[in-house]
Amino acid sequence: MPLESSPRLTVVRDSSALPAPNRNDLTVADRPSLIGPLDTIQVDVFNVPDLSREMQVDASGRISMPLAGTIDARGKTSEELARDIEAALRGRYVRNPEVTVNIKSSVSQVVTIDGQVVEPGLYPVTNQMTLMRAIASAKGLSEFARQDDVVILRTVNDKKMAGLYNMGAIRRGAYDDPPVYANDVIVVGDSPQRRLFRDFVSLTPIIAAPLIAILQR
Repeated sequence: MPLESSPRLTVVRDSSALPAPNRNDLTVADRPSLIGPLDTIQVDVFNVPDLSREMQVDASGRISMPLAGTIDARGKTSEELARDIEAALRGRYVRNPEVTVNIKSSVSQVVTIDGQVVEPGLYPVTNQMTLMRAIASAKGLSEFARQDDVVILRTVNDKKMAGLYNMGAIRRGAYDDPPVYANDVIVVGDSPQRRLFRDFVSLTPIIAAPLIAILQR
C-alpha cells in the first residue's frame, strides 16, 4: 500500500519489483502523420496494378498520377490523400476506385536539435517523439551541457512560442517529458532564446514546471 505521496509521486514499499506495464501502457495516443515535400509514398489502387506505384512528393508538395492528374498532397494524412486520389480517379472513368496510401519515408516531418548535444542536426519526428527522446536521437547532451537550459521553439497559429525546460527535473519526474512536433527547434544551452527567460528564471527556477511564453516579433 502507498506509504508516502505527493502530487507527482507515490512510494509503494510492499512490492519487491517494478510492476510490468499492461497493454494500454505500451501504446501512445496517435498523432496524424502528415505528408510533405520530398516525402516518399506508396499508392495502391485496388485491382488496378498499372496505377499502383511508389512516388516522391515534389518540392511544391504535389504528386502526379495517370488518370488522376496532379494532386496537392502537402499537409494531408495518408487517408486524406487516398480519398482525394479516389475522387480524382472517379472523375476519370475508374469505377469505384479503392486507394490506400502509405508513407514510406519522410523528410518533411523533422525536428531541429541545436546547441550542446553530441550530434546537432535534423531528426525525423515519430508519434512517440518527446524532448528526452529527441535529445537521445542527437546522441545525448554534450559533456558540459546546461541541462537546465533547454528551449523548444514552436509556431502555433502563426505565433512564435517557446518553452524552457529542465532536463534534470524531467528525469526526476518533477513534470512530464513534453511531446515534440514537426518543425520544432530544440536549443540546448545558452542562446538568445534562452536569455529571454533570464528574469523569469531568477525569480522562479524551472523545477516544478516548465516556462512557456509567446515571443514578440
